[in-house]
Amino acid sequence: MTRTTESLTPELYDYLVAQGAPVDDVLADLVEETARLFPESKGMQIGPEQGTFTTLLTRMSGARDVVEIGTFTGYSSLCLARGLPDDGTLLALDVSEEWTSVARRYWERAKVADKITLRLGPALESLRALPEEPLFDLAFVDADKEGYVDYWEELVPRLRPGGIVLADNTLSHGRVVDASDTRAHVQGIRDFNARLVADDRVTQVLLPIGDGLTLARKN
Repeated sequence: MTRTTESLTPELYDYLVAQGAPVDDVLADLVEETARLFPESKGMQIGPEQGTFTTLLTRMSGARDVVEIGTFTGYSSLCLARGLPDDGTLLALDVSEEWTSVARRYWERAKVADKITLRLGPALESLRALPEEPLFDLAFVDADKEGYVDYWEELVPRLRPGGIVLADNTLSHGRVVDASDTRAHVQGIRDFNARLVADDRVTQVLLPIGDGLTLARKN
């Protein structure tokens, strides 16, 4: 038994991925097309192990109504939708028609498009336009890091008791522990992590999956 998380070499990471559910042709093609169309956005898509984890958690939690903040080309939303029951719903919030036009095609190909409603525009405005009552069983946050605290404050009242929030990139590639790095997106993650630790409405853990994945459950 070890008291620390094992560091992952590239070889160990490849082994880890190989031990999970295989990535099917739909997801593999989405990864390839995203890399080809948007090479400057490398790293914005979640990894295969995180996608499988997201699908499993959605299914195991019994979530029926999900909201995603930051859709990009649709990998994470596709994984979330695959974990939903046939009558489940996913509200996907993003600002880019260009990115999400790719997502729409892959939702159709994966036969999950009927579960997903896409709303374009600033996510904070979209959230504030929703009734301030428990609407969602699960939320996935993977958008502008400076906005994480604001998204959090809008999400928690709209989560049902026992509802889950998943927030991506909460290690900021290790920069959260570098006090000399004061860039806004890094400080945004620090502020978010500190906010959760102080929030007695939830129980949370920061998992070393991908670039850090925070899992929080509403008490």
